[in-house]
Amino acid sequence: MVRSGAEDVDGYLAEVPEDRRDALSRLRRLCRAELEGFDEVMAYGMPAYERAGVAEIAFASQKQYISFYLMRSDVREAFEERLSGQDMGKGCLRFRKPGSIDFDLVRDLLKATAASPGEIC
Repeated sequence: MVRSGAEDVDGYLAEVPEDRRDALSRLRRLCRAELEGFDEVMAYGMPAYERAGVAEIAFASQKQYISFYLMRSDVREAFEERLSGQDMGKGCLRFRKPGSIDFDLVRDLLKATAASPGEIC
């Protein structure tokens, strides 16, 4: 999937490949549970979670992997050791297979993000 034209996250999840839908739905549930006070929106064709109008977290089904975008450099730095073995770009974790998502790590990243505002990369 490239950039989705879905108007909301339900529509986005309805159009992702079926073999990824459960994992992406689980990411959504985690985001909604841990990011209290954030708004769930569609931004740049993917689900995103904003605080005060600024996206701090997003996820997407890409052609070769599932991306989890962590736009907070302070959180990435705090988790540097745990992230060192992950397939990571500047601001995103890439999971080649839905079964390879480390949901415990994602939950901890979400909790750290929600704990306080910070700089967006």
